[in-house]
Amino acid sequence: MSRLAAIAVFLIAQAGLVKAAEVKVFSTIGVQAALEELAPKFEQATSNKLNITWATAAILVKRVQAGETADLMVLTKHVLTKDNKTTAGADAVFASSGMAVVVKKGAPKPDISTPDAFKQALINAKTIAYSDPAAGGASGVYFAKLLERMGIADQMKTRHPPPSGNSANLVVAWEADLAIQQEPEVMSVAGIDMVGPLPADLNNITAYAAGIGAGSQQADAATALIRFLHSPEAQAVFKAKDLKPADAPKGT
Repeated sequence: MSRLAAIAVFLIAQAGLVKAAEVKVFSTIGVQAALEELAPKFEQATSNKLNITWATAAILVKRVQAGETADLMVLTKHVLTKDNKTTAGADAVFASSGMAVVVKKGAPKPDISTPDAFKQALINAKTIAYSDPAAGGASGVYFAKLLERMGIADQMKTRHPPPSGNSANLVVAWEADLAIQQEPEVMSVAGIDMVGPLPADLNNITAYAAGIGAGSQQADAATALIRFLHSPEAQAVFKAKDLKPADAPKGT
């Protein structure tokens, strides 16, 4: 056997000894429905395993600030770029979404086609549901400010039921007439009908981004996952889950 052939055999043997990586991921619930579908596809394609923790971006950042670590952070863009504990590359942003209004399946759909119509729909509703701003969720924080901007924040205080996870669940349980949250989140709940997105002037578009956690022991595998989030297969899932895929970075 030649020296070159011997080296090739050695490298092949060593490759067989490499264990699949377990990638610890902290991910915002805004993309949970899509990532839950994509995770097994990535694992099958790479033999890596994903250990995903779901929460709001604000809660996940607090956990990192308290000393926890993750190989990959999947957060909203503005949170990811403000956090010094991650490395965000040019391909960080992989999808985005706006906010939407839903009602219980079969219930009448109010007119929300204009800012004035949307405001009136909120006033007419007996109860509305949205993410608790105190929990730090992007949609809840934004919507609370939007109510103030529209001058109806005080009226809505008595119409906001106690938060219980995804606000669309409160609509299904007849605890709220309307639910307002990130479109992928409310549309992931069975038993609801889409009324529509918030009027363009009032809607808030959230970009989702992924960055390598500081001190990651699985940076290569985490980078592979970021690239996978830009793949045609991932983009198809994002569209099916009411997310708008980001354009793939040049050279990928």
